[in-house]
Parts: sequence; C-alpha cells; structure tokens
Amino acid sequence: MADRTRAHLRRSDAQRNRDHILQVAHDAFVESGATSLNEIAKRAGVGPGTLYRHFPTREALILAVYRRDVQRLVDSVADVLAIHPPLDAFRIWFHTLADYVRIKHGLGEALHSAAIKDAINETYAPVVTAVGKLIDACVAGEAMRPGLEPADVLLLMGFMWHVEAGPRGKRQAERITELVIDGLAAP
Repeated sequence: MADRTRAHLRRSDAQRNRDHILQVAHDAFVESGATSLNEIAKRAGVGPGTLYRHFPTREALILAVYRRDVQRLVDSVADVLAIHPPLDAFRIWFHTLADYVRIKHGLGEALHSAAIKDAINETYAPVVTAVGKLIDACVAGEAMRPGLEPADVLLLMGFMWHVEAGPRGKRQAERITELVIDGLAAP
C-alpha cells in the first residue's frame, strides 16, 4: 500500500511539473518564439533533465503547449457564454482563438512538420464543435440565422489570424468581424 501511495504522489508531482512547464513555456513563447528550452527550464525552476524528460524536443514542447491552449479555448465556450451575451461571446472567443493562432507559440519551422499537421488535424474537430456551440447560442438568441455550418464559419473567421499584429491589425480584425457578423445575422 505504501508503494502505491508513493507512486501516486510521484505521478501527481510529475503532472504538476508538466503543467507548470507548459504554462511557463506558453508565457515564454508569447514573449518570443525563439525562447530556448534551457531558458524555459530556468523560468520554470526545474532542471533541464526534468524538462527533457517531459518534452524530449523543442517541437514536442511547442506541440504540447499548442494542444493545451486549444483545449483550454474549446473548454472555455460554456464559461464565455455564461458571462456574455451570445454574440459578444462569439466575438471574444474568436479574438482569443486568433491571438493563439497569431502567436503560434513559436511554431516557426515546426508548422511544416508532420507532427504539427497531426496536432492541427486532431484539434480541428473540437474547435469546430466549440464554434457550433457558439453559433447555436447566437441562433437561439436570434442574433444569427439558422443553418450555419460551424466549419464554414471557422473558415470564414480565419481572416482574423491573417491581420497584422498590433493595434492597427486589431482594429482591422474588429471591423471585419462586424462585417462577418452582419452577414451571419438573422433576417
């Protein structure tokens, strides 16, 4: 029994370390996609060996941060809808998604690897499902017309991660978002 308890505590500690490293890596990649793994280990307060045990390569860490962030965003739909009217929730959620995509967590060359393509493919369905929930809430609130396909709306909203970074790009994204919403509006 004592061995099982110690093993459980080790697993819990390892999971806490992993989660902490992912948060620190997220913050570091927001600052600069070029942040080194050694710098991330230092900021996380763990040795390089601990970091490499969890994430043997830079790409593995980047992909883990990407998956974690997308899952958090997908999971946030209910909370955003609980706090905001549906159309505002739609705007907020897509602006957050655009920020994640624009930052790309230092994906750089990793964007062309098979691993990132697999990660994008595996996160696509949950994102489309989240978009569907936002659309359903907007339709129920009579802010959007019925019959919209979530995958089509996601593709349409993809403009958001192509605007330039900074205040000018943000204003442009806000203007275009309103144009899209006008097009999706209930008659």
